Amino acid sequence: MGLSRIWVFVEISGAKISAGSLELLSAAKRFANEVTAFSAAEVDSEFIDAIGNYGGSRLVSITDLDSRLAGTTVAAVMAQMALGGDSPDAVFFAASSEGRDAAGRLSAKLDRPLLTNVVNIIADGDSLVSEHAIFGGSQTVTARFTSGGPAIFVVRPKSFVAQESPVAVVVESVSAGDIGPAGNARVVQSHVEERSGPKLDEAAVVVSGGRGLGQAEHYQLVEDLALLLKGAPGASRAIVDAGWVPYSYQVGQTGKTVKPTVYIAIGISGATQHMVGMKGAKNIIAVNKDKEAPIFSIADLGIVGDVQKVVPALIEALKARES
Repeated sequence: MGLSRIWVFVEISGAKISAGSLELLSAAKRFANEVTAFSAAEVDSEFIDAIGNYGGSRLVSITDLDSRLAGTTVAAVMAQMALGGDSPDAVFFAASSEGRDAAGRLSAKLDRPLLTNVVNIIADGDSLVSEHAIFGGSQTVTARFTSGGPAIFVVRPKSFVAQESPVAVVVESVSAGDIGPAGNARVVQSHVEERSGPKLDEAAVVVSGGRGLGQAEHYQLVEDLALLLKGAPGASRAIVDAGWVPYSYQVGQTGKTVKPTVYIAIGISGATQHMVGMKGAKNIIAVNKDKEAPIFSIADLGIVGDVQKVVPALIEALKARES
């Protein structure tokens, strides 16, 4: 029993395949005999090797993106192939801006429903059951497709672990051709936010700050500690909404999901929406002056104290150890 074929939309982050795409390829390999990766990026030998290393046995490379939106173009090619008889059992998309765009368009083109905010997928015979976090992550519900046709899933980051399972890859070059009015939209300029150190959702160490820092200037403590630990700085929604840091720093239900080896929460009380995005960390350290703060309920190490005293002392201790 099991599924025959699963398609995965593979996205690019920087110059390589995104971590979320590798997670989905690895997950698809667990459920299906054949995993097909769809990409609108330039394909080279390193790219192909990565697809194969994580279980993709087939790569559909779209050759004429021509500055069109990747999600729009990939959805059009997927629909053409599915309606032409080359239809999968399921399609996996990451819960990214391009992934959600492509999933919605494919759903409309195939007249098929889709399941979003997926945090886990379980095989049940020859079908898949998805799990979804609701009520700020305090409850989990399950869902399944009951009618025939591709099951379309939009999966939250870090829902699966990317594990290598090498297979040989067959590469197919496909032209999207005329995809209608949606193809008129073009990417005319892109901007990548400057940063130093690892990406927030890929870092082994994440240091996040919240309202307990007191004021925006004190966020420097978070950045200094993250730098010393070779980690990435993060934030709660409260200080993002207050304008202290950019949205790209936000960890939580409406921000990024992280699963680092160490997560340090500084001045974060631990609202359910925040904990959804980081509770999968292997080791959680919390610093808060309120001993009743919810964050302590999931912390492996809790420090009840003033962050303005605790964090500078920690920074000095780390600097002393390096010297």
